[in-house]
Amino acid sequence: MTETNFERQKEEIEALTSIYGDDCLMISDHEYNIHITAEHDQSHGINLEIIFTDGYPKDGPPNYQISAPWLKGESRQKIENALNDVYLENLGESLIYLWVEKIRELVQEILETGNKSPNENVSSDEEFCFGDEDIRLAQLELTSPESIEQADDGSDWECPVITSGEVLVDRNSRFVGHIAPVFHVKQTKMMLSSLKENKKIASATHNIYACRILKDEHGGHPTFYQMCEDDGETHAGSRLLHLLQIVDARNVMVVVTRWYGGVHLGPDRFKHINNCARILLDQHGFIRSKEEKKGPKSSSGGKKKKK
Repeated sequence: MTETNFERQKEEIEALTSIYGDDCLMISDHEYNIHITAEHDQSHGINLEIIFTDGYPKDGPPNYQISAPWLKGESRQKIENALNDVYLENLGESLIYLWVEKIRELVQEILETGNKSPNENVSSDEEFCFGDEDIRLAQLELTSPESIEQADDGSDWECPVITSGEVLVDRNSRFVGHIAPVFHVKQTKMMLSSLKENKKIASATHNIYACRILKDEHGGHPTFYQMCEDDGETHAGSRLLHLLQIVDARNVMVVVTRWYGGVHLGPDRFKHINNCARILLDQHGFIRSKEEKKGPKSSSGGKKKKK
């Protein structure tokens, strides 16, 4: 019998309490605070507040907050980004222990290398969302289908079969993901055009997308055509592409449509965008396990027309 999320949360809390003792404090039935310090410096601590959600761990991460008066912007960003990577590398698994030990490791590193402030002023929303990795991806990968030079063998390519996910609603903003297997850049343009034939999608606030097409796998070191688009939601496209890279998704394009509801969501908007994409990637077999070396299932249409 499969364990429920509640049963897995209960087991995780029992294990955390056993491991961390008095440093793990229950605030309410679904809310816990864990005090984390570096191994050789007890004076610089971080409080990790965990709020369990109904979907954790099977369907998404728990909500959390980090508090530490001494922790400055750039260092805080580094921790936030690292926790996101841990989540993406352990989808559906219990995370709290992994998060705590990752924070402990980074606190030690921050104390050894220096606690830096961000170089530029950022908004309160952005302070907890954007790190060097996102900026690098935005600079190197943010491109359009027209800028990719992929060899054309003269074949006719069909518009791929597009599947849309469930609508996610948060404070009147609505998010919905779309996914399709793609093998040529021509299909990415077809997918975008097909989606925008729907007037509601065409008039949405943002249509964020990312794509990853296998270019070459010779020598055991695959290379890819990669692209992403923010469509006005700064850094959202690069974060979406980062998700595809983390799960090693191949020959796939994901688009997340957002209709703004009038209330600023802060960092939650990026969580919703990635979760809409992640659910579809998982449902359609594009998330490659660490052991798996075979390609994803992508027989649901969209390769070449028979000549």
